[in-house]
Amino acid sequence: MAATRRRRRVLAAGLAALTLAAGPAVGRVLAHGGSLGGDAGRTLDVPTWLFLSTGGAVVGVSFLLSSFATDREFVARVHAYRRRVVGPNADRLATLGQAVGIVGLLLVIGVGVLGPIEPRRNAGVLLVWGGWWAGLAMSAYLLGNAWPVIDPWRTLAGILPTGDRDPSRLPVAPAWLSTVGLLMLFWVEIVSPLADAPRLLATVTLAYTAVALAGAVAFGEAYFTQVDPVARVFRLYGAVAPLTWEDGLRLRPPGAGLTADLLRSRGEVGFVLALLWGTTYDGLVATPPWARLVRTVVAAGIPPAIVYPLALAVGYLIFYGAYLLAVRYGAQFAETRRGEAELARRFAPSLLAIAAGYHVAHYLGYFLTLAPALAAALAMPWGPGPPARLVLPGWFGGLSLAFVLAGHLLAVWVAHGVAYELFPSRMQAVRSQYALTVVMMLYTMTSLWIVSRPYAAPPFIS
Repeated sequence: MAATRRRRRVLAAGLAALTLAAGPAVGRVLAHGGSLGGDAGRTLDVPTWLFLSTGGAVVGVSFLLSSFATDREFVARVHAYRRRVVGPNADRLATLGQAVGIVGLLLVIGVGVLGPIEPRRNAGVLLVWGGWWAGLAMSAYLLGNAWPVIDPWRTLAGILPTGDRDPSRLPVAPAWLSTVGLLMLFWVEIVSPLADAPRLLATVTLAYTAVALAGAVAFGEAYFTQVDPVARVFRLYGAVAPLTWEDGLRLRPPGAGLTADLLRSRGEVGFVLALLWGTTYDGLVATPPWARLVRTVVAAGIPPAIVYPLALAVGYLIFYGAYLLAVRYGAQFAETRRGEAELARRFAPSLLAIAAGYHVAHYLGYFLTLAPALAAALAMPWGPGPPARLVLPGWFGGLSLAFVLAGHLLAVWVAHGVAYELFPSRMQAVRSQYALTVVMMLYTMTSLWIVSRPYAAPPFIS
């Protein structure tokens, strides 16, 4: 068992090194110091309805094209393809990754308390919102999941006396605790001044540290595998990646890991939808239509403190409900005896490709733009030097649209592969995806609409 864990650390440790070499910086600064739409600063040369309907049609056509791939053995071979990759020394890179995680945590807290007040000069702020939530998160689905090695709370838990209580015995299922925790993280990120207040960010980081270590003391490793929302996000994003550890470091087709039976409960399905909706919500609140809507609602007498969490909760229920409805209709169209719960579990991982595509569309521009600022801040954490910025070419903003479409096209292909695993009949497999494809088309059009909007600061947020 120990040998297996050491082998698995090769992948995460190697990816940690690649992540460090790739450099940093975007985020909410940064997050809502400018959204992807504002960064691009573009306007559409075609009517919006035509632009959105074209994007939706691309997804619909991809479904039609994938339905022609009826050779089950071919589809299975594509998803099962693996090529061994020579990996670096696992133990050394694992030690390095753990050290980097601990140093990063101390830096966020220390520089947050003692460093510059200005967020774009503060290494802690840049490291959290740029290097971690943007850069490291992108590396999880573009390369592979290095978080188990870098995770500082997991490393600290390894030197503490930990218990072995079963999280499943809690009054609320662990996956639903993760879901609520993830939605709360999105809410805090958007409505609080964490990106502008290094001292507050350090305080929140300390609080999260206390919660994580308390969970580890009570539940041991099970806390990180079943409860911790951050660890669950990185683990699921890692299933999208082309690198995996399967008896060695191996290369596989992007998204191939999503065809496996990843999810075990409806709560885990709910978590996937929370990740998809939270990433969408993060972009939605930085659009001009949202700003107008919020001002109208607040003028009608509803406090801003209620508007944002209410919209987050209602939007999540809409996304979740739309997915379950699509699964129900899919089961009816396929005329299958398989239960809706099973179908919901198996098809939900395909949505992770959509979440990944939107995440990279939302954050890549800032990651590249602010990389020099983070590098300078890390070199001189307490230095007063002005933050540098990388100016991106004008055409770069259009890549966001390509990333959104790429994520949705990958999701369609993954769902197609899962359907052929579940159903013996070709027509059953195709019919089971009718409603899900419609939902994906709506997701596509929503995402494209968000990334095509200019940036507008979310109103009533201090």
